[in-house]
Amino acid sequence: MSLSACGQEPDKSPGEHGNAATAGDYERGPHNGRMLRDGDFALEMTVFEDGVPPEYRLYAYRDDKPLPPGEVQASVTIRRLDGEVTTFAFRPEQFYLRGNATLVEPHSFDVVATANEGGRRHQWKFPSYEGRTTIAVDAARAAGIETAVAGPAEIGETLEIVGRVELDPAASADVGAKFAGPVMAVYRNVGDRVGKGTLLARVESSYSLQTYSVYSPIAGIVTQRNTNVGDVAGTEPIFVISDPSRTVATFPIFPRDIEKVRPGQAVQIQPLEGNRAQGSVIRDFLPLAEAQTQTVTARAALPNPGGVWRPGMAVRGIVTVERSTVPLAVRSEAIQQFRDFRVVFAKVGNTYEVRMLELGREGPEWTEVLGGLKPGTTYAAKNSYVIKADIEKSGASHDH
Repeated sequence: MSLSACGQEPDKSPGEHGNAATAGDYERGPHNGRMLRDGDFALEMTVFEDGVPPEYRLYAYRDDKPLPPGEVQASVTIRRLDGEVTTFAFRPEQFYLRGNATLVEPHSFDVVATANEGGRRHQWKFPSYEGRTTIAVDAARAAGIETAVAGPAEIGETLEIVGRVELDPAASADVGAKFAGPVMAVYRNVGDRVGKGTLLARVESSYSLQTYSVYSPIAGIVTQRNTNVGDVAGTEPIFVISDPSRTVATFPIFPRDIEKVRPGQAVQIQPLEGNRAQGSVIRDFLPLAEAQTQTVTARAALPNPGGVWRPGMAVRGIVTVERSTVPLAVRSEAIQQFRDFRVVFAKVGNTYEVRMLELGREGPEWTEVLGGLKPGTTYAAKNSYVIKADIEKSGASHDH
């Protein structure tokens, strides 16, 4: 498929571009436009966008000599991929005919140009495509391309915070001796996994001279062992047992953000590196601020049955601080960079074509669309980068 994109060739008139299907596959005129010929008459089509919204400008020639624009009546009709048809009328201005409306992006359509001069009528038809490619259903499925329909959505305004993983304070137990006395036996070491009721040590009471057993009060892992055989157990813990599946994420919230973050707000927790993510909510705040930084610590539950969250690990939290419903939105992951635009790729049949977007509020899941996309448009919502790569691989340029 012929594709095209936007750019200028060197040593050409500034702001004048020829409207083309593929760069270099047609004759160019003095203003770097597409030359349309019929006998001794020629019409040069350009798109002018130097400091103004894109507009058609036409230059007329007979025997390759400029004709006064007042001697020519012209019109240009374009049909877009979705079937929308627009007809441009022209009026004489200086040395050219100027279109009566803005040529809206994308500049991708089938063109019919008509000119009347000297009692003769001329007509030309040609494709002028950009940012367009066709992908078969099987190929799209294999590439993981999924579509969605643009429409209303609830967008959450987000705030990024950085913190770390800690053990839940309720997930550790200090294990001490019931009665002071010498330690007679020790059965577990640091790193050992124990169940509730597991025998940890035996201690001889200095009061009764009887030996008694010390058991783990919870299931977990031995994180501290503070005794050996022959030591005298006193009031200090001889073991610390921690349950690594019960962790929390703690985030220092700076004064500028304290008014935005509240208990009960949704938060997506991610490691600083990698794609893993886990949903949670802001559970509570510690009651005291940190004296030097004036931060207040927010905590979010982080269930950890697989042990993937290690205490001390740095994590990023994406907090949804506000939600609102907008009339038109697209999936945030669908948006790609194309030339100087942020775009999605509309789907008509098996053909995908770029849509340049004017964007509003952005969230991790949805982004508001203010312009450039019609409600109800089907677009590539997942793996849209595959479409962008296919267009770029095809040598696309916007050459007018």
